[in-house]
Amino acid sequence: MIVEFYKYQATGNDFIIIDTLKQSFDENNFSLVRHLCDRHFGIGADGLILFKKHPSFDFEMVYYNANGYPATMCGNGGRSITAFAYHYGYIKNACRFVASDGEHLAKVIDSKTISLKMNDVKTIVQHPDGVEIHTGSPHFVIEVNDDLNTINVNELGKKIRNESRFAPEGINVNFVKIDNDEIVIRTYERGVEAETLSCGTGSVAAAIWASLSLPDGNYSKNIRALGGNLKVHLQKEKTFFSNIWLEGNAFKVFEGKIDV
Repeated sequence: MIVEFYKYQATGNDFIIIDTLKQSFDENNFSLVRHLCDRHFGIGADGLILFKKHPSFDFEMVYYNANGYPATMCGNGGRSITAFAYHYGYIKNACRFVASDGEHLAKVIDSKTISLKMNDVKTIVQHPDGVEIHTGSPHFVIEVNDDLNTINVNELGKKIRNESRFAPEGINVNFVKIDNDEIVIRTYERGVEAETLSCGTGSVAAAIWASLSLPDGNYSKNIRALGGNLKVHLQKEKTFFSNIWLEGNAFKVFEGKIDV
């Protein structure tokens, strides 16, 4: 079986994209998804995205984590599939698509920069050691006073991700620090079960965390991840956040065929 694929990245968060308008793909073949995402025996990626036709939207995004299973919303994945749709002529400079958490709008800023509208956020849970924020995927944001480079993200992130308070699904864990006008972030992603170079929904959660104590209004937050810089634009009204846009680079790395 030959699978044609496109490899995209968004600030280092990398994805395999399968165009189901050109070839069929068994959505329930989780072992195949896991194999394709394997960095040693497959193509290698943080996740896999199916680009699908939809009667009411420009397209549908179906997202899988690297473990092979369907996952909640991926912000960088949404920006990557928008870049793909633009590069291959499925959309012009804007689109409306549907993902696991509902409808999204996206804009093409330029050939390598995509801005994605995220869902409103109104449920925020304060914990003694951090803040739980659902931005399409559940995130736990922890402020770190020390140098983020000293944090063992894989070890500590895995421990927190599997704590009973977040059972049964677990949670993504973000370690953040304010550095001048930037939010520095490192993220442990469930489903990947490792630190990733960037996380879109995690960056949105970090921007909301940094805005909690601010007066109501419109804000733009600069995010610095290991894989690059992102911007989050949002509107705050008490603990309700709306008009959230995630902006950063997203472009094709390569395309090819793999015999599975």
